[in-house]
This record gives sequence, structure tokens and C-alpha cells, in this order.
Amino acid sequence: MGPLHGMRVVELASIGPGPMCAMLLADLGAEVWRIDRTEPSGLGVPVPPRYDIPGRSRRSIALDLKQPAGVEAARRLIDRADVLIEGWRPGVAERLGLGPADCHARHPGLVYGRMTGYGQTGSMAHTAGHDINYIALTGALHAIGPHGGAAEGPGGAAPVPPLNLVGDYGGGALYLAVGILAALWERQRSGRGQVVDAAMVDGVGSLLAIFHGLAAAGAWRTGERGANLLDGGAPFYATYRTADDRWLAVGALEPKFFAEFARRVGLEPRFVSGQHDRALWPAMRAEIAALVARRTRDEWCAVFEGSDACVTPVLTLEEAAAHPLAVQRQAFVDVDGVRHPAPAPRFDRSVPEAPRSSPEPGQDTEALLAEAGYTPEQITTLLASGAARRTIGA
Repeated sequence: MGPLHGMRVVELASIGPGPMCAMLLADLGAEVWRIDRTEPSGLGVPVPPRYDIPGRSRRSIALDLKQPAGVEAARRLIDRADVLIEGWRPGVAERLGLGPADCHARHPGLVYGRMTGYGQTGSMAHTAGHDINYIALTGALHAIGPHGGAAEGPGGAAPVPPLNLVGDYGGGALYLAVGILAALWERQRSGRGQVVDAAMVDGVGSLLAIFHGLAAAGAWRTGERGANLLDGGAPFYATYRTADDRWLAVGALEPKFFAEFARRVGLEPRFVSGQHDRALWPAMRAEIAALVARRTRDEWCAVFEGSDACVTPVLTLEEAAAHPLAVQRQAFVDVDGVRHPAPAPRFDRSVPEAPRSSPEPGQDTEALLAEAGYTPEQITTLLASGAARRTIGA
């Protein structure tokens, strides 16, 4: 059983970080009930449930929350939960009668997790956005991209969106999960639930803590990208093209690691002693690039095998899943013929169950209504009224 076995979570279906947070909790053993709409939402990038990996390992009920009977069914499910995850714009849940005040009036111990981009308060609370917008507003996007002159103005390098890992998942889902677990811990003392207001702009700002410190200390050039120690500006923390048009990642930050890298790649000794001399960085980068370009990626991997030079191949998703380390650690599992990342982190006693495919929206409607206390006759009435629905599209 996973370490969260016995926890029950109700997830109000949304996109992005909300489902990811629910996946993390489900992976660790929580029972997750997802309340889906009775019709497709048209949001996000729709894929068949089999391929919806963040939607895995939960059960689904389809309710029409515009009908009082659908709202009441949702409330009954929430009454039986430890946690509610809600990722709508501020005010939507309140208008439906599912806001924190409504839920806590019936269930004072509920931990109410709220996921938004800009937060529940502030001038942008009701503004639409996505990962790229949240990381742009916090300064993260400005700092990510190739070197190419000043970050602003003609000729400046363009920022590069780092997939949607930083806002949606790093600053969003993970911070919501931590907040939920913290609130559950506090509930053990107080006996009361509370609202967890997880805004992606807040989470990303927190992730940037080290860079605010480096900037304040004068050790980070905020006006340039690709010009600093950790943004690809340092030639010993960068990527290089190999002879077969693949890439190596070099992360030899510490002098002892850089010395090992330099020895194996054949770098001039003057660059080892002058590792942190910025005046040498352009020449150092050019020489490393020329040396790396002489061999293929796999040849270099053989050269650096078993060393502390901090060099790894830049792999595709397919290559990463087949890498020996991933195989040794069983980092991926097969779920209905689809490759899934295995649950993380790992525990020495509380081993989570294997993930299950994402459910069809509404596939568990009747079973969950029964668990919420509805009789067979009442379930039939709900289905007939459209307040609840079986599998959408069936």
C-alpha cells in the first residue's frame, strides 16, 4: 500500500496542474474520485483516456453541476473526502455552491486545495493564462534561452518556453501537493481543514529563490540570458553538438569535476586554472565545441563512462526510457500498452500499487453515487434527469 493509503481525494476536473497534483497523490496511494462534466469541456489538449497519463489511477463520475441535484451529489462525495482539488477561476466554485464556505459548513475537516495561475486575489485573479504567461510574469521565462547578446532590444536572444514544466507542474502541482499534505498534518492538531491557495506565480517565485539571492549579491546578470553560471552561459555548464549531430550535456561546475572533464576531453590546461575567469569563457566554449564535434555522442559516452566529469547524453523521451539506468531502476511501467513514468518518490515499506489507466469520464458514475449513499431508485432518477451521466460518448 502506498503511504497515502486511506486518504480520499475529490478532484473537480480541470486541466494542467490540478490533474497532475491528483496523479501524484493517487500514485502514493490516495483514492481519487474525479468529478467530470457531462459534456466535453473543450479545454486543454484532448486525448483518449488511455494516453492521459496525468489522469491515471482514479475513478470518474460525470455530474451536471448546473443542476441542483448534480451539485448535491458532488457535495455528498466531498462530505466523504479528506481533500478537494479545485482548479477553476476564482469565484466559479462559489457560484456553483461548491466554494470553501459551502463545503466547510458541511465538512469542517476538509482540506480545500485551490489551484490557479494568478491566485485567488489581486488584479489578475480572473485573467486567463497558461504556463508561459505565469513564468513570464515571475521572471523565470526571461532567464531561459540561448545566449545571443542583450536580452532586450534588437538582436537579443528570444526566451525559450521550458515545456510547461516550470509553471504548471513545478510551481503549480508540486506546491499544491505540498500544501495539501501540510494542511492535513495541521488538521491532526486542530481537527479543522483549511483552504490551500496555490498560485503558480507564487510557486514559480519560490522556485526562483536562489536566483533572487544571486542577483542581489551581484552574481547573476538579470539583463542577459545565456550569460550566467546556470543558464548555459558558463561553458562548463552547457550543451555541445557531437559529430553525429546529437548533443552532450556538460555540468562540470566544481573545479575537481571540471578538471576531470578537461582531462578526458583534451582541454588546454589554462582553461582549468581559469575556469571562472569570464574573459576566458568565449575561447573555452569554442575549444570545447571543437573538441566535442570530433566524436559521436555514443563515443563520448564511452569516454566519460564511470567518471565524475558530469557529462551525460541529451536523450529523447524514447531514448531516456531505454537507458540502462531507467531500466535498472524500473523508472517506467507499462499500463495498457502505454509507457508511464513510475510513481515517485519511492518508499522502502509503503510501496504504491501499479498505476491504472485514466478512466473514461463518467465510467464510475453509478458506483460512486452508490458510495455517496444514493439508492438504486435515486440513481436511476439522477441519470434520467441528466444531473448524472454514465460514460460520456457511450
